[in-house]
Amino acid sequence: MANIKSAKKRILVINKKTERNKAIRSKVKTYIKKVTAAIESGDKAAADAALLEATSVISKAASKGVYHKANASRKISRLSKAVNKMA
Repeated sequence: MANIKSAKKRILVINKKTERNKAIRSKVKTYIKKVTAAIESGDKAAADAALLEATSVISKAASKGVYHKANASRKISRLSKAVNKMA
């Protein structure tokens, strides 16, 4: 356990940021699952709508530094490819 005041503060800050990042990652996973569920059901309109929402959420996560820019881009690309394959 830290003894120095600044180290104790860093621990609190890191825990807060960790919780925030976990929540954002969880949200991204939820939206990705919505897209895959729409693809599996065969509903093109629902898949397009879910893709739009998922793209927004993933981009926001990347801009906040939760995901690397390339990682977010890859996730969006794979989802888009899967939705476009439906047609």
